[in-house]
Amino acid sequence: MSPHTTPHRRSRARRRLTMGLGAAAAAALTASALAVSAQATPPTPPAADAKAAAPSGMNGPYLYLGWGNPPDPASFMQETGTKQLTMAFILSGGGCSPAWDGQRPLAGGQDEQAIKAIQQAGGDVTPSIGGWSGNKLGEACANAQDLAGAYQKVIDAYGLKSIDIDIESTEVENAEVRQRVIDALKIVKEKNAGIKVYVTFGTTTQGPNENGKDLINKGAAAGLDVDAWTVMPFDFGDGTTDMAGATKSAVDGLKNQVKAAYGLSDADAYKKSGLSSMNGKTDQQGESVSPGDFQQIVDYAKSKGLSRVSFWAVNRDRPCAGGGAGDSCSGIDQQQWEFSKILAGYGS
Repeated sequence: MSPHTTPHRRSRARRRLTMGLGAAAAAALTASALAVSAQATPPTPPAADAKAAAPSGMNGPYLYLGWGNPPDPASFMQETGTKQLTMAFILSGGGCSPAWDGQRPLAGGQDEQAIKAIQQAGGDVTPSIGGWSGNKLGEACANAQDLAGAYQKVIDAYGLKSIDIDIESTEVENAEVRQRVIDALKIVKEKNAGIKVYVTFGTTTQGPNENGKDLINKGAAAGLDVDAWTVMPFDFGDGTTDMAGATKSAVDGLKNQVKAAYGLSDADAYKKSGLSSMNGKTDQQGESVSPGDFQQIVDYAKSKGLSRVSFWAVNRDRPCAGGGAGDSCSGIDQQQWEFSKILAGYGS
């Protein structure tokens, strides 16, 4: 199977196994781990990164409350210098109604508590809507107006400055749904002055596949101002071992597509581009992103001025005590929160 047709996942193999247990796993989180602390000290970047400008884009790693022993958000921010987090995943809770993992309500639960803790610690949150598994709002909502309304409920629930549409699997494979997502985001942009919109999807080592290209072309045709078209350069399924090199070529391919669709210069096309990596062992046998790889990736992103850099996931940003890899560790030799600290110094 060619890389152009290889299904793309963001640790979805494990997530499919835990979707049915998402509510129970989330309920098992301790109150202290998600306690809202109005007295939380704003995070201080590591000394080596103190001169870095605050990111102008959205550069927060993914935090997922459904599994993997997620850290206390405020403490994690203070320890790593992280100022932004991407929270996953919002799905259909029934019809065109958004819910965390399709199960937990927007208000009154641990997800809202975590978001308040992040905001009160001086940070910012970008909910990720979609993902590989579960029922996607893009498919559940009948039209663009209804889908925009579902997105708006998420924005209003937390007073958001940005949202991430993680469009994968059957949602990205359907041309009608791709158009619905684009049209809905156009409505969101028009109704929310200053809102940042990120669209995240899979990639080959050379850039977006035909679905990704069509998504970008549809966005350009609609006049949709996406703040960063974002590829996920991992799970290539073609034996790739140079993950830093593959990431660079994938993003270069993304830039070329954005440039052609929107009629931009190279520099401006890079500014409308982004990447979301995966730390440690990925879902593909033999494929792994090391801290050294990730440092190269972040340095490359800085040199190109990308408006978004992220990785999946904070939950895995630590070594495994007994080897292997899992939902709560990366499966490689690394320090705790090493990827997060590398990313915390990023300023686009």
